[in-house]
Amino acid sequence: MTVATIVTIAGRSLLALLFILAGIAKIAGPQPFLDHMAEHHIPGLLLPLVILLELAAGMALLLGWRLPFSAGALALFCVAAAFGFHFNLAEKAERTLFIKDLAIAGALMVIAASASAAVPVATAG
Repeated sequence: MTVATIVTIAGRSLLALLFILAGIAKIAGPQPFLDHMAEHHIPGLLLPLVILLELAAGMALLLGWRLPFSAGALALFCVAAAFGFHFNLAEKAERTLFIKDLAIAGALMVIAASASAAVPVATAG
């Protein structure tokens, strides 16, 4: 196994842990998350879908399974979270969280794009 492979797996694992642990936290104590969603006029009915996405796509990212889809879905989720929850750019903490979400989305886009480039596409012929 090359150093590049080890670093790639480690980086992917660290990103995956962020989502897996967030999903577990939402299951363990959903109320603060529901309150935060209500504060931003986001329906609480979406919380189970968020948990499912964080756990399923996070595990897929961790295992390297269907990376274009799992990393792509998490990237879209991070962009949505940035604009849905952290768009008050006048407040320093919110601005930092906004940029952090976009940076994580960027890393996930790189993973999705590199995994897409490595997947052979079937051609009609």
